[in-house]
Amino acid sequence: MAEAALRRPAADRAAVYAWLQAYGVYAGIAVLLLFNVAFTEHFLSAENFRTQAVQVAPILIVALGMALAIGSEGIDLSVGSVMALSTSLVALYLGYGPGTALLAAVLGGMAVGLVNGSLIAFAGVQPIVATLALMVGGRGLALVLVPQLEDVRDPGMRALGSGDLLGVPYPVVIALALVVLVAFTVRRTTFGRQLLAIGDSRPAARLAGLPVRRVLLCVYIASGALAAVAGYLATARLQASDPTSLGTLMELSAITAVVVGGTPLSGGRVRVGGTVAGAVLIQLLTATLIKHDLPPSWTQIGQAVVIVLAVYAARERGKR
Repeated sequence: MAEAALRRPAADRAAVYAWLQAYGVYAGIAVLLLFNVAFTEHFLSAENFRTQAVQVAPILIVALGMALAIGSEGIDLSVGSVMALSTSLVALYLGYGPGTALLAAVLGGMAVGLVNGSLIAFAGVQPIVATLALMVGGRGLALVLVPQLEDVRDPGMRALGSGDLLGVPYPVVIALALVVLVAFTVRRTTFGRQLLAIGDSRPAARLAGLPVRRVLLCVYIASGALAAVAGYLATARLQASDPTSLGTLMELSAITAVVVGGTPLSGGRVRVGGTVAGAVLIQLLTATLIKHDLPPSWTQIGQAVVIVLAVYAARERGKR
């Protein structure tokens, strides 16, 4: 009897941790929504919801690539720098048309991903080290290409940044399309199953004959391409290329969205729906603090606290 009584609190705690990991992000969104409805002026306006949706789109797109990297038991710290490189390439190639500028941006992001993936898959460099190097070097290259703020005024870019499809802003449409694509890839394709197997146990995946190096290479190329698309959309919305600040600390927002959404840092699983909810949570938290006149540094502190809580909940659940 005494042993059973001792086991019950441990089981209850395990259930709480499991609930927090699975549904905590949705509870956080609900709390922030209720707070803003009660205390934030004009929060329920259509214009505010449109603004929030447009601003969350780049975070979500970057977080999708981060989810793939984390699902493979890795991480990509270079995503913010890829956004900066993307905006520099847009400024350089926009004269040839928005399509050419998009192609240049995506190819630039894929090139960064190729370097990241090669260092990780073939040279055996730890993901955090490899992507940290590109985090520093990528933004440096962006600033070499475009050393200062530049206007990128183009009718096509303006339409992409401020237009809509049946009332839904184009950046949101693109983000949702990419969500569907990534979810399908993870759940329904051989590549997705291989990615999760590698994240669960890389040595076992090698013994099973899976193409570990090729999959890792593709993961980081995809992450770079998605970050480049996010940089392109952010540039279209701002109508300016600013490699100095664009994408700064985006890696923190993306990691937070992925981890809070239930994807474990230990790899082996990718929760795309949770990542979407995590990105929404980050945007709501940022908007709430801004609307109540708190400095941006509080947003960073809030994100750090959320990451610690999410990782702790996952760790405690894993112990049981």
